[in-house]
Amino acid sequence: MNQAQAVSRPNAYHTNVRKLSLLALLVLLAGLGYMLVAVNFSNSALAIFSMKIRAPKLIAMLITAFAIGGASIVFQSIINNTIVTPCLLGMNSLYTLIHTAVVFFAGSGSIIAVNANLSFAVDVVLMGVVATVIYSYLFQKTNHNVLYVLLIGTVLTSFFSSIQSTLTRVMDPNEYDALLSTLVASFSNINSEIIVLCLVLLAAIIFVLRRDLALLDVLTLGKEQAINLGVDYDRSIRRLLLGVTLCIAVATAMVGPISFLGLIIANIARQLLKTYRHTYLILGSALVGMVVLVAGQLVVERVYHYAVPVSVFITVGGGIYFLYLLLANRRV
Repeated sequence: MNQAQAVSRPNAYHTNVRKLSLLALLVLLAGLGYMLVAVNFSNSALAIFSMKIRAPKLIAMLITAFAIGGASIVFQSIINNTIVTPCLLGMNSLYTLIHTAVVFFAGSGSIIAVNANLSFAVDVVLMGVVATVIYSYLFQKTNHNVLYVLLIGTVLTSFFSSIQSTLTRVMDPNEYDALLSTLVASFSNINSEIIVLCLVLLAAIIFVLRRDLALLDVLTLGKEQAINLGVDYDRSIRRLLLGVTLCIAVATAMVGPISFLGLIIANIARQLLKTYRHTYLILGSALVGMVVLVAGQLVVERVYHYAVPVSVFITVGGGIYFLYLLLANRRV
């Protein structure tokens, strides 16, 4: 190692720490802005009521950003492609299919559709079981080929979407109107019990995968290099892929599908930090996601007065950003 390389490593470390600290400060400012803007502090009862309403939504946004941001970085590292997103695994389409099927067969007034806790439990269980069974089976059948699994996930996305579209075409129009609000990501009326359950589930996933997550830096070197360094490559990739799918399932079940969010925040984190260390990348992606969601929700509530959900802005912006990434990579 020459002297220039020895000096550049500490400099890069301190630069990334400063950038992460700045992102954390932006998250804090966005959170304070969301909690305090337009609050009537002259009336203590109204102020407390506002805090009780906003606090669960803020926590839900932070959890969603952490789950999607971390899962997106891990997924891109597994696939070895920075312009893919975990929504290609089909969890968003499966979520819309589950809610459409519940309203179609049981009705919008059924206990599964009305009870938020039961609806969340059904979403998590079905999406978790489908993810575990399908992707574990596919990973073995494709001889641990991640690209084949990604291709099949894309096909499953189209399959779920086709069934959901068919059900909505023959559905009663009144039932369809009731269904529409559940198919768009929303941070309104978040149940605190759901938040606690999401935290427990995500903590359990991270605990189970802690050793595999610690090997991410080695896994990105390639299969042969990782095996030479003593890593059970196929097992780690399979477990991480399931972990990514379950994290996306939990986040989607809590607030609904948010397409392109993972693509946006993961690539912004990579461009901002410029490092291969996944500890920094995952934390950076989560922090960027928190800023995007909290600031976006603040604009939606205070500027557009709930007329347009934040997921619409993210989807439009994500599509434009995706085209930019494609053109930028093509020029390179």
